[in-house]
Amino acid sequence: MALIGPAGSAGLGLSVSPPAHVGFRRHTIPTTYATLSSQTPTTGEKEVDWVEATSSFFQNDSRPIMLFDGVCNLCNGGVKFVRDNDRRRRMRFEALQSDAGKKLLRRSGRAPDDISSVVLVEKERSYIKSEAVLKIMEYIDLPYPQMAFLLQFVPVFIRDFFYDNVANNRYAFFGRSESCELE
Repeated sequence: MALIGPAGSAGLGLSVSPPAHVGFRRHTIPTTYATLSSQTPTTGEKEVDWVEATSSFFQNDSRPIMLFDGVCNLCNGGVKFVRDNDRRRRMRFEALQSDAGKKLLRRSGRAPDDISSVVLVEKERSYIKSEAVLKIMEYIDLPYPQMAFLLQFVPVFIRDFFYDNVANNRYAFFGRSESCELE
């Protein structure tokens, strides 16, 4: 399993499903994140406890994992941007197409071939679309956490509208590569 991390450290990825409310803290602004699913979708497959099957991803390293489309030039540029602005190395990275990425997608209750969104996976929850972008901004250096704070007041449906328009056209606008450029 090839994992990408800052400065050669191991990294992993995860995905998110539609809005689901998880305990911990209360949000006054709606957020899009998922609980971690312990079951596979009902496709006739043998039921697997994906939380247990992927628990080793957070066993020795509790840093969040940014899942991204490994062949998308925009996504690869986004990962490079986050790496350059994460001097404290608080994030790990994993391509959605990798084996680890697919397992973490399943853990989040998403299809293993869903490469439609960047996903941020923390130990207890996952974020997708614009919520993932805002959460990633909270982890990197100034001034991005402050920008994320201000952007959270823009309604999710508006943020996701813009996110979806870019994501749905990312290959046309930015191109794609034959394989993941980040090794």
